[in-house]
Amino acid sequence: MPDKFDPYREALVVETNTIWPPEFSHVLADAAQRTRVEESLHADAAQAAHLEYVRLATGFCRQITVTEADVERLRSRA
Repeated sequence: MPDKFDPYREALVVETNTIWPPEFSHVLADAAQRTRVEESLHADAAQAAHLEYVRLATGFCRQITVTEADVERLRSRA
């Protein structure tokens, strides 16, 4: 279940992770494109459709699962 963007937890993020569902295999083949999408998603995490904060011993890991809505939003910005 996704979390809502949380400024408090954001201040404690020490790690990020991006989950790519199988339907985005065409993006996974292009490392440069994948990196751009991941950086864009994490730079504006409040807009991510599926955001989770995973508790770590030292803070939180911001985990974003890529969705079609995210990809479309990023395309419209380009």
